[in-house]
Amino acid sequence: MTKIITSIKEMGQITNELKRQGNNIGFVPTMGALHDGHLKMMAQSVAENDVTVISIFVNPLQFGPNEDLASYPRDIDGDAIKAQSVNVDYIFHPNEKEMYPQKPTIEVKAGRLATVLEGAERPGHFDGVVTVVNKLFNIVRPNKAYFGKKDAQQLAIVEKMVEDFNHPIKIIGVDIVREEDGLAKSSRNIYLTEHERSEAAYLYKSLCLAQSMYEQGERDSKKLIEKTRKYIEKHTAGNIETVAIYSYPQLIKQEQIKGKIFLSLAVKFSKARLIDNIIIGD
Repeated sequence: MTKIITSIKEMGQITNELKRQGNNIGFVPTMGALHDGHLKMMAQSVAENDVTVISIFVNPLQFGPNEDLASYPRDIDGDAIKAQSVNVDYIFHPNEKEMYPQKPTIEVKAGRLATVLEGAERPGHFDGVVTVVNKLFNIVRPNKAYFGKKDAQQLAIVEKMVEDFNHPIKIIGVDIVREEDGLAKSSRNIYLTEHERSEAAYLYKSLCLAQSMYEQGERDSKKLIEKTRKYIEKHTAGNIETVAIYSYPQLIKQEQIKGKIFLSLAVKFSKARLIDNIIIGD
């Protein structure tokens, strides 16, 4: 039976005892509104560890002043049923006062990796991410932590944070889970109107088009980006915020593609801002 823990003290006591007994702990941090992408990470953790802990906490530090903090979907009862279905052992579900009894006085900065792409569009977002992930790592003390590749920039930042702060944790990147038409599973997909939902499938198709050009030998980033943008403009009414190519995981802008790259896009519909990406190359 999956147990819900709401206090930092109790969660720490549980994980300390689990570690004392020699258990390997897998951890999946989430903001709830669980979907198949989350469940895939949880199932992998259950398969690879003795105990799996997930967190459900809508972290206010990673939301900007005009973003959807207040309306972000919350359904702890439904989430608990889903977590139980894949045999998660513990849900750590603190409230905001428990996590931040006062405004943090010590700030964690994500640095250069957060100055591009989502970090440029959402200033301070990744500072909030690394702050809460550091706190969660110290509370749960996992051996492995699982993050989705849909948020590939976040994954790169967390990997670098673990290296820089010497966390004894192995970070596992888990492949994107998609709908049958290719749309990446996301908690924010519920904001799409029926018409926008049909258009949103073309985001992944645009990435596949760029990948096909790459596989045929195209290495000029500008041409790949232009083709991707035109495809999205043709098939959707969404506002394109970003189409970009960076090296991965270094996140250095690429004019001529060499090595592994990260082709990323962000498109804003009426009430939903969707991101997607593919990682391709050597």
